[in-house]
Amino acid sequence: MSAEPPAKKPAPVSASDFPALRSFLRGYFHQDMKEEYGTVVEAVREFCEDASVEERAAVAENWTRFLTQCEGQPIEELNRILTGALGSSYALTSENVGQISAILSRATRKSKK
Repeated sequence: MSAEPPAKKPAPVSASDFPALRSFLRGYFHQDMKEEYGTVVEAVREFCEDASVEERAAVAENWTRFLTQCEGQPIEELNRILTGALGSSYALTSENVGQISAILSRATRKSKK
């Protein structure tokens, strides 16, 4: 009988490592997000409409790098970081993580055409 390997400990995350992501989270995933946008998907779509090409690219890059840095961590750990160091007021589901990734990916692909 083999024991499961311990969960990978995430590298420390600092707001200064992800400035665009922090700005996005604070601006769109604030305490009134549900009232203002209704859903995480709508908040991200609104950001993509409001943001410049450069802002979308920076947030997408920060988001991808954040997920890579935290790979293998449970959603509770991601939320601890997002609502702590990165300033989000909203806890995500695993489904939300995929939705955000897909929307940001589409938004950055569109802007490259």
